[in-house]
Amino acid sequence: MRAPSPNPPELHWTDARDVPPGPWLRLCALGAVAAGAAAVASGELGLAHRALVLVALPPLAALVAAARFAHPALRAPAYTALGAFLAATAAWWSQPLHVGLAALSLAATAVAAAVSFRGERVSGGPLRDYVTLTKPRIMSLLLLTGAAGMFVGAGGVPPLADLGVLLVGLGLACGGASALNHVLDRDIDRLMGTRTERRPVASGRVPPARALEFGLALSALSFVLLASLANVLTALLALAGNLFYVLVYTGWLKRSTPQNIVVGGAAGAVPPLVGWAAATGNLTLPALFLFLVVFVWTPPHFWALALLIRRQYEAAGVPMLPVVRGERETTRQIVLYTVGLVALTLAPLAWGMFGAVYLVAAVALGAGFLLLAWRLRREPTPGRAALVFHYSLAYLALLFVAMAVDPLVV
Repeated sequence: MRAPSPNPPELHWTDARDVPPGPWLRLCALGAVAAGAAAVASGELGLAHRALVLVALPPLAALVAAARFAHPALRAPAYTALGAFLAATAAWWSQPLHVGLAALSLAATAVAAAVSFRGERVSGGPLRDYVTLTKPRIMSLLLLTGAAGMFVGAGGVPPLADLGVLLVGLGLACGGASALNHVLDRDIDRLMGTRTERRPVASGRVPPARALEFGLALSALSFVLLASLANVLTALLALAGNLFYVLVYTGWLKRSTPQNIVVGGAAGAVPPLVGWAAATGNLTLPALFLFLVVFVWTPPHFWALALLIRRQYEAAGVPMLPVVRGERETTRQIVLYTVGLVALTLAPLAWGMFGAVYLVAAVALGAGFLLLAWRLRREPTPGRAALVFHYSLAYLALLFVAMAVDPLVV
């Protein structure tokens, strides 16, 4: 077994800098101008002004990130716009200075928007590839856990309009993070065989700059939507999960430690918190339980998949646990985490958080998970690893459905 390289491939954006800004970035720029203008015009409206300032920041930040990594021509106006924006916020105590800096920020944002429309049109790739960038299958499970968190937080069926806002806003955050993951992992994807080499960015069908702009635009829109129509805590949690997945897990942990998925799993555990916050506007101990269930579930789920594609990870130099520690240690860890997961899922019954529906589901589903994990430990074949992986998906989905349904059953 070949150990992964201690020096993972350097992430760079040089192949993106020859591509002019595309429609997603232009929309962000126009949105930043519109939101900035609304914030300036609302200067005497107190709370409404502060809300508009908060909404104006995400598209401006997305514009700055795209300028930093892919479009050097935008850097001067984008940096000026963000710097003046932050300085204006800090200078609230001086009306003339505050207004002057805000006006400078708006003017610089308008210049950046104008510059983004320069250059010849470049094909961004087929529409279906942009759907692929959002990783719909992964997103569907994240949306389910987020919706279940909202049901649990509401103690029943939440208002359908609020549920719709949550699903759209959370979906945008998940899709944006996944698109940025495609960009950062394009070098790895090319080395991992047929499973990943035909992904849109890795194969070259979607230029890295276009995928970057797409991911940034979805992430910014998610924050704007959730902060405007749900609450700021919900928006901040969705953004935190997005940034943790992109910067901490994808950009650092995945390439540096076999414990990558243990810590990185926190990103996938955020959606239930987002759902809870959307329903309640706060975070309490039951919300932490929802987070911990997904957090502890992630390692055995992902390590089962890593056993199946160990050779691909080894070829790409990614230090997943089966590559670094081997099958025996990986299956041992899967059993230990599964035992911990089942014990954790039974804990809330002690303080009456859930009722009979959840109890039956937690016991039955947990017993099945333990049995399959133990069999994999005894006989670590690809067939048993695949069974654990696919069962773990059904396990989490059904467990969270039980959480959502439980308060509805009298």
